[in-house]
Amino acid sequence: MHDKWAGILTEDEDGYHFRYEESYVKQANSEAISVTFPLSNDSYYSKVLFPFFDGLIPEGWLLDIAQKSWKLNPRDRMSILLKTCYDCIGAVSIQAQEENGK
Repeated sequence: MHDKWAGILTEDEDGYHFRYEESYVKQANSEAISVTFPLSNDSYYSKVLFPFFDGLIPEGWLLDIAQKSWKLNPRDRMSILLKTCYDCIGAVSIQAQEENGK
């Protein structure tokens, strides 16, 4: 959020989870990434990709180009999100977290 690490979105066999980074929540000037994700130390859970994050994914011809260029499965919304939303228009961007936590 505005070049600050706000939280982590994960996907597992149960669905999707979003949790704000504790240090982000404690900052005096931090703001929620969306009205659907008020600042909280609690985790958010959904069986499908949260509408806020799904809404960041391009649509139409731009999505078609991305899927063909990167050979993305159209049903794998998390992969599409990671590939196409690194530099989104707006305050939020999505970056893959390295396996070693860096």
